[in-house]
Amino acid sequence: MKKKLVSTIVTLAFAATTLMGCSTASAETTETASTEISKTDLAEEKEAASSEESTVEASEDSAAGYTATEVHIAIQPSAAFIPLYVAREKGYIEEALAEYGVEVVWNDFESGPPMNESLASGDSDFGVIGDVPTVSAIAAGQENEVVAIAAQAADSYAVLVAADSDIETASDLKGKKIATVIGSTGHNLTQKFLNEEGLTIDDIELVNISAGDAATVLANGDVDAVAIWEPTVTRLVDNGTAKIIAEGSDVGLAGTNTIVARKAFTQDNPLIVEIVLEQYARAAAELDDLDEETLQKVAEDLSLEPEQVVAILPKYVYSVIPQQEDIDALNDTISFLVGIDAISESYDIADYVNSSYAESERVQAYLK
Repeated sequence: MKKKLVSTIVTLAFAATTLMGCSTASAETTETASTEISKTDLAEEKEAASSEESTVEASEDSAAGYTATEVHIAIQPSAAFIPLYVAREKGYIEEALAEYGVEVVWNDFESGPPMNESLASGDSDFGVIGDVPTVSAIAAGQENEVVAIAAQAADSYAVLVAADSDIETASDLKGKKIATVIGSTGHNLTQKFLNEEGLTIDDIELVNISAGDAATVLANGDVDAVAIWEPTVTRLVDNGTAKIIAEGSDVGLAGTNTIVARKAFTQDNPLIVEIVLEQYARAAAELDDLDEETLQKVAEDLSLEPEQVVAILPKYVYSVIPQQEDIDALNDTISFLVGIDAISESYDIADYVNSSYAESERVQAYLK
């Protein structure tokens, strides 16, 4: 009997110990699981807070008028864009955007078409560009906006003949060779020049060249005339190679040059757009009293002498704010391109002009 009692007591004691052990293990497991859940919750809360903070910061930047940390500006060596060269040499845009933490990246091009490719790919956000590439890009489906007028420059375009030539009028060129960049504003100038005396492109032999070939083909006598633009016009006249027989204003060519920007960029960064245009207007306002150091640098940018830059400047009106006459001029360019089958159909450039940035107070302060 005693043995049975002892055995029973031992069995009960073992069971109790086992139960206590299970209870302890269960408690430890519960505590560990609870700790792990707490850590997970804390991590998730931190991640959510970080995400919310980033969203708030992005929202605040957007509300402030910008989200970009860089702005990429495309530039090309034309006197139509001298204010942008001045702004670059003086660091105006970099200085104005520094307080917003926005860096400026400059992309240099020789002409409009590759600049359009850069805008289409998103490598550039802004571009200063002629009328033909402005309207051609939009016709091709690029989502660009005309945000300002870089310059009106009818007389920066000219028909040139050799300095010793007897040719004086369009009629004198009937049956002869005129060289230009086909599809360019020079081509448009050629057509308007001929039309003034009842002639058409069919009455001459049109020769396609690059802008850099103008001096060579004229000096070698390969053609009888060239239709070209500044600064080539001034270089050829000053070095005795050519003389001018007609300028844009003689034949109704406006010579409108624009500042365009990617619509995706302008929508997210209206403040940056305004600041870039503000500094363009600021530089334009200084052109009548440009310091010698900056003048020398700009001349080098354009492959001109400083005195040539000074002589060219009066040909340009750096108006900035788009006006109806600019819209009319760009629509005229569209009609020209449709007429030579360079673009398939006409459209109204007014649908792609956004003058609100140029009309802002910060820009107009330099235009008064």
